[in-house]
Amino acid sequence: MKSDTTTMAARARRWLRRALPALLLCGAAQAGMLSAAHAAGGTLQADMAAGLQDEALAGAVWSEILPDGSMRMGAAGLRDAASKAPMQADTRVQVGSVAKVALALGVLRLISEDKLTLDTPVQQVLPELALKNPWQASDPVRIRHLLAHTSGLDNVRFWQAFSLKPAPDTPLAAAFDGGGGLLRVRARPGSRYAYSNMGYGLLGMVIEKITGQPYERYLDAQLLQPLGMTDSTFTFVTQMSTQAGTQADPRLAMGHFERGVAQAVVPQYLRPATQFTTTAADMGKLAQFLMGDGQLQGRQFIDLALLGALSEPAGTDAAQAALETGHGLALAVRDRHNVVGACHPGTGVGFRAMLCIYPEQKSAFFVAFNTDAEQADYERFNRLLLRDLGLPLRAPAARVIPAPTVENWQGVYVPSPSPMASMAWVDAVFGFTRLKWDGESLFLIPFQGEPKELEPVGGFLFRASDRSAPSHVLLQEEGRHVLSDGLRSYERASMLRMLVLWGSLALGAAGLLYVLLAGLYRAARRTLGRGDHLFAPLLSLLSLALPLPFYFFQSWLRLGDVTVASVLLALATGALPLAMAFGLARCWRSRGTAAEAGTLEKWDWVALLAALQLLLVLAWWGLLPLRMWQL
Repeated sequence: MKSDTTTMAARARRWLRRALPALLLCGAAQAGMLSAAHAAGGTLQADMAAGLQDEALAGAVWSEILPDGSMRMGAAGLRDAASKAPMQADTRVQVGSVAKVALALGVLRLISEDKLTLDTPVQQVLPELALKNPWQASDPVRIRHLLAHTSGLDNVRFWQAFSLKPAPDTPLAAAFDGGGGLLRVRARPGSRYAYSNMGYGLLGMVIEKITGQPYERYLDAQLLQPLGMTDSTFTFVTQMSTQAGTQADPRLAMGHFERGVAQAVVPQYLRPATQFTTTAADMGKLAQFLMGDGQLQGRQFIDLALLGALSEPAGTDAAQAALETGHGLALAVRDRHNVVGACHPGTGVGFRAMLCIYPEQKSAFFVAFNTDAEQADYERFNRLLLRDLGLPLRAPAARVIPAPTVENWQGVYVPSPSPMASMAWVDAVFGFTRLKWDGESLFLIPFQGEPKELEPVGGFLFRASDRSAPSHVLLQEEGRHVLSDGLRSYERASMLRMLVLWGSLALGAAGLLYVLLAGLYRAARRTLGRGDHLFAPLLSLLSLALPLPFYFFQSWLRLGDVTVASVLLALATGALPLAMAFGLARCWRSRGTAAEAGTLEKWDWVALLAALQLLLVLAWWGLLPLRMWQL
């Protein structure tokens, strides 16, 4: 009976998989009709306003490009939560990393003028760079790698992102004064995608070296002006006048965080990666150009082949294995809600934004919010804009028999390379995912997050259930098993290595907890003397609370600066392993004495040793002492 039930369930699953494309196509037609009805009824404005209220966001501006080339814009919510000033369609906003799209166009303009090539080695332009590239002889970091985030460079460090030290005109080279290991290449250039704000900081330096002027001035004059984006600038713009002479822009929306906390724009070290002020109308003009033929006023402004490569993944191991999702020279392929386009998201200080183009349908949308809230569902607004555009939906890729060796990829996978090099231990221990094959589908089971089913669509390609096109690929690189979705790569880790890491964490956490609880218990009973094994270790643990009040009263934007809080944190975390070692030394010296003969005291050895090994592991991975100004 159990076998029959299992067979029937399997047949039902297979039938649903075969029927799903047809059902989705029917749904697509119905969705199209609903979209037309919504557009006719003019409900986008109301739905966007309702969404802002539900998600506790201050305001939003947006623009849409229609197939006939026309543009329509809208705005909802507040430009400033404190003054209750309404958001308007021509309000200026910050767009965070969407700035990379415009900066990439500026680089492609230089290439179109034969002042640079995609294959120019970066060190040829910037010989002063301290690049540490093990593949330098065969695979130098090239301009194309910086544009496509395949250079293998780290993303960003805390001190580069969270600092109030930079001024609007701080030299771009100051972002790379953080030591010899800052520009270490962690994967063979061109082989894997790894998002890198540092890479776009270097592109800003490349522009300055080629043009002989600040990149902001060059791009404003030679890119934005020709495109007619007269309300946009790469120059620093803020909502408040500063001592450095920067005047407040009354048209720039105020940035916000959760609960309406206002935050003005501040200068950054890696400003080429995120600093861009614009309007919905100007971003509409940018989208129109991205979907065009690269000409302005009858002249080729950007080479058509370069324009076509903006959203075309190429060169990476995943792309060569026929995975079409990934990142081109400026945009990433985005498969959501059965619509595939080319997009770039952005997050800035108090802002969020998204730019998406759909060249086949000659449609696009841009949306920007003047609130950066971690728990808000920003995807909700993308759905609304897609619905309003009425784009045709795609049926999901059909299920196909996979390669016979798929089961060989089962195991535990860790990010490779890690999104942030300084957080590699955290990613390995907490960011791992399990890959399981049940004979019909692959299952991604992350330690944090919901499991995801991947349906085979031929060979080593798989499709996630919420995607219409192949979304993942299995690779084998130099004997290593790799899983990639085009934008993230995971490498299978030795189970022994993972067990060692997990065991180290578990033992260390237990040891630290023992030191804390046992030490406090003895202190409460007034038996914790200076000669006690746990006296120094307990003090070192309690000292971790010293930086907290200082962090509470300082701006979070100073997390990467040298402050009283960060210095105290470095001292406290640096003292931890020394205190544990000191406690162990006391245990050793007092072994066998009557005072230490108790059973509970004998556990001090084990706890201190367990805690010390974890602290030494963290020191080996560069996390102790915790110097935020170097992370």
